[in-house]
Amino acid sequence: MSNPFAQHFYGPGSNHQDWLHQAQRALQPSPQAYSGATTPALLARLRLIAQHSIQPWHSHTAAHLHTPVLLPALAAEAILSALNHSMDSFDQAPAASVLEQKVLAWLTQLAGLPLTAGGTFTAGGTQSNYMGLLLARDHFCLSQFAWSVREKGLPPQFPRLRFLCSEVAHFSVEKAAIQLGLGLQSVVKVPCDASFRMRPDRLRAEIASLRQRDLLPVAIVATAGTTDFGSIDDLQQIARIAAEENIWLHVDAAYGGALLLSPRHASLLAGQRRFDSIRVHAEYLNSESRDAEGIPDLVTRSLLTTRRFDALKLWVSFQALGRVQFAAMIDQLVALAASAAAVIKASPQLELLTEPQFGAVVFRFRPVLDASDSINEAIPRVLFERGQAVVGHTVVRGKPCLKLTLCNPAATPDEIHQLLDLITATGEEIALLAPALRESVQR
Repeated sequence: MSNPFAQHFYGPGSNHQDWLHQAQRALQPSPQAYSGATTPALLARLRLIAQHSIQPWHSHTAAHLHTPVLLPALAAEAILSALNHSMDSFDQAPAASVLEQKVLAWLTQLAGLPLTAGGTFTAGGTQSNYMGLLLARDHFCLSQFAWSVREKGLPPQFPRLRFLCSEVAHFSVEKAAIQLGLGLQSVVKVPCDASFRMRPDRLRAEIASLRQRDLLPVAIVATAGTTDFGSIDDLQQIARIAAEENIWLHVDAAYGGALLLSPRHASLLAGQRRFDSIRVHAEYLNSESRDAEGIPDLVTRSLLTTRRFDALKLWVSFQALGRVQFAAMIDQLVALAASAAAVIKASPQLELLTEPQFGAVVFRFRPVLDASDSINEAIPRVLFERGQAVVGHTVVRGKPCLKLTLCNPAATPDEIHQLLDLITATGEEIALLAPALRESVQR
């Protein structure tokens, strides 16, 4: 099978440092000629970029949430770039504003939220988590202290504010806490069970402990699809606790939210509840008269002002493929992960850490000799430098582990099994190396 790079990165006898040095010379941002590069020269430079890029559609590209591109979305990308809409006011994007509202209304209904729910397209899960915790912080301060953070900044009680999330929640929760002026001290990590899901009993205990210490639980961040494991917290239980304790619930579904498209697996996300929202008014973009006329200026829903018409890509994709085809693709990713897990469990050289719930599979190579940590660290790098595979690496409770993040519904079980065979063979090869050589590969 061909390697997952458009062209091998380094070439025979070279290494990544040599290649980076060559790339830095070749990919200068400004051409030497004042009048600009010739078309052949420009095409040659673009070809260099394409040839030395990862192929996300290759079955051996399985390290990150790095999906292949849908052709309808690629066509929509060209259209939206040509239209060059800016989504901050109606008079810059009239049809786009209506279409985005329609898409968001459909998505919120799909998630079981009420008709009054709204939303916005974000650049990714990090921005979404930031927005969720921003709204939670401002809502808490207004409801508990009659304090407008927008007008007055942080209240005097801000050192007591706390966010609760699982010990394997995305790092963007901590990043958001820093950006919100509350610091890392405001994030409380709740222990997980053996399947890396937040334990509801420990969540209750942490909330009680915070209240006993006169600290203020502002929000619970539940996760529907953790980055490493694809694990989905018990959203029904957590939602019940949030309601009983009167605490804001934010669900990070940047990964697992896709399961809503699958009738077979959507029940894993049962328990989501509606999120509160906040409107920021800017007179030059969204006057009150336009609000009264029902004209949608979507800047009120977003942290961004100038924003791309990304809703078009999702709309075109659904128009072209339909709900049934999307559901089939999601089901295929779940099936691929289950198939990979079965192969790992049957292998004496591999160890599965937990049963996958979605498309993420975490495991370890276990050699006969005692060097498993260094070998597990070396396997992804060796495969990458040889141009054979892009495999994930993570650390679970102090132990280096391997990870497959399966995002390509066109991949087959046989292809994933071949990847696991390649990982096993590479681990065996590294295990046979002399310790000094193995350490040099690891570095």
